[in-house]
Amino acid sequence: MKRPGPLLNLLAGLLVGAFMLSLNTTAGTRSTSSSAAQPADTTRESPAATAAPAPTQATSSPSPSPSKIPVPDARYTGRTDDDTSAVALTLRDGRALAYFCDGRAKESWLRGPVDDDGTMRLTGKDGSVLNGALKDGRRIRGTVDIGGGHHAFTADQAEKPAGPYRATATVRDARVDGGWIVLPGGWQVGVLTRDGEPAPAPRIDPETGAVTVDGQRLTARPAAP
Repeated sequence: MKRPGPLLNLLAGLLVGAFMLSLNTTAGTRSTSSSAAQPADTTRESPAATAAPAPTQATSSPSPSPSKIPVPDARYTGRTDDDTSAVALTLRDGRALAYFCDGRAKESWLRGPVDDDGTMRLTGKDGSVLNGALKDGRRIRGTVDIGGGHHAFTADQAEKPAGPYRATATVRDARVDGGWIVLPGGWQVGVLTRDGEPAPAPRIDPETGAVTVDGQRLTARPAAP
């Protein structure tokens, strides 16, 4: 048998090469079509979650300060702790007037403001000083410094006719200035000064304030700030 010639071998090689080229082209087309058919990756990085704002803490408004209650108007009468003198006070519209009297020669009229807490510092023209404080709205506890003496006292709230009284006039060419303290139960203490000379005062009528001085009728009136 004769072997195939060189020409046949060449033809066979060309056919095999053409067949392989055809297979490669077909495979490339399928691969390209498959890649194009796949959807593009559209996944995006999600934005970072924003934290919710912290709740605003409500600021409480300051509570209003309690309104101040003024000290009520009233009268107070009492005696010193050593029972040598009497003290009477009248409180009105945030001010106070006080009268200190021993019923013989020592006396003083004092005035000043009353603080909202009931404390007071009253002064007299003669340099006397009263320091006191309202206790429970019913009594005043304090001290009076007068003429070198120091006197502690307690004065309880009192109703008319109790309280301090005063009368000033000219009697027989003499300047008369009288002060009285009417205590509960009708007790009285007073000093009457004639031209600067003190002496025990005559009694007054607690209901009308009438008093007779050296034969002349005068009227003592309730003393107030």
